[in-house]
Amino acid sequence: MAILGAVQVPHPPLILPEVGHGEEKRIQSTIDAFERAAKFIADLQPDTVIVSSPHSILYSDYFHISPGPSAKGSMAQFGAPQVKFTVVYDEELVRAVDAAAKQAGIPAGTLGNRQPELDHGTMVPLYFLAKYCKTCKIVRLALSGFSLKEHYRVGMLIAETAEKLGRKIAWIASGDLSHKLTRSGPYGYNAAGPEYDKKIMDVMGSGNFAELFSFKDTFLEEAAECGHRSFVLMAGALDGLAVKAEKLSYEGPFGVGYGVTLFTPTGADESRHFLSAYDTIRGRMHYVKSKGGYLRSPQHIIPEMTAQKAGVFVSLKIRGALRGCIGTIGPMYDNVAEEIRHNAISACSRDPRFTPVLPDELEELEYSVDVLGPMEPISSPAQLDVKRYGVLVTKGSRSGLLLPNLPGVDTIEQQVDIAKQKAGIRPEESGCELKRFEVIRHF
Repeated sequence: MAILGAVQVPHPPLILPEVGHGEEKRIQSTIDAFERAAKFIADLQPDTVIVSSPHSILYSDYFHISPGPSAKGSMAQFGAPQVKFTVVYDEELVRAVDAAAKQAGIPAGTLGNRQPELDHGTMVPLYFLAKYCKTCKIVRLALSGFSLKEHYRVGMLIAETAEKLGRKIAWIASGDLSHKLTRSGPYGYNAAGPEYDKKIMDVMGSGNFAELFSFKDTFLEEAAECGHRSFVLMAGALDGLAVKAEKLSYEGPFGVGYGVTLFTPTGADESRHFLSAYDTIRGRMHYVKSKGGYLRSPQHIIPEMTAQKAGVFVSLKIRGALRGCIGTIGPMYDNVAEEIRHNAISACSRDPRFTPVLPDELEELEYSVDVLGPMEPISSPAQLDVKRYGVLVTKGSRSGLLLPNLPGVDTIEQQVDIAKQKAGIRPEESGCELKRFEVIRHF
């Protein structure tokens, strides 16, 4: 087998003493576990370490693998420019995976390298690994907007390709857990947060990777998790193998969950080919929508929906992948119920990015509705929070809106840049007006 071992680790920048300035001592158990995880990887003596990171280049319809001979990065954005990294990529393995993905019809490869610098989801694990392994080559792998099934397939593809090359690999699945554990945390509280963390640590601690597919997409969004798809990529690389799992630590004192688990493959196990179980497991949770929808049945409309007016965005997904999204910035119809009905019809039939939804897709559709709060003018991007506030960027007749708490949008700069792109405003243009707003998200 090509894969020698794997680890699940978090990536909080403050775990580095140069960034934490003493705050890191509040997660000492995580630090101790991270040291063990790094030594575990180094002791395996792999030819190459695969790092799957939620903060590498994220595309909705493509798995990006960082190309080139090497890459650099630093923790400058976290106030520690002196903490620098240089990694050597395994170019031969990257080329082989790129070719194998094309042959298999999997949308993965080295295209679109718009962020060559190392991200903190990669650098934090490497900070610890560098203490024990100075010569490890790296493959940096990003997540995508595709379903968990496709993430698992990509993990399988990488392990199979490494096997053909005779390459021994280890896998670092970088990812924090829920960002909504406490009311005092930076992202607030949602009951799904602690529930997610308990469930994911039970799954990882038991090595029962099939259950990774059982997490509803709406539940993952409510929990504001970070690393689930990274963990699924890793699980795919361990497909068909018996695995000894060792849970080392779990903490969440800052309102974000940090978990560390080690995985040691112990041999082939035909009962652990989990890809075939995906459709059965996901079938337990698909929403079944009656033809015409609940909005045409007045008995199901609560009074608040007919008494209020607001802008509304309706999003449709299938197996975690976006299938359509249309919204209105301000109210266009008599009430929220009508706003939802019109935008839902538009999302399934008039989103120019997608073909219209087909009848046989209805049972797989998952729906979310964002009801927009009042627009509040702000004087600076510093008044934004990507998890709490959406943003409306306006210049003249051009305007672009981005909802809050979206996967892959982790910084204010990203949020504003994307909103500008949607408005057709060039990044270098100044004089834009900013407004922020909150949403109530319904699933």
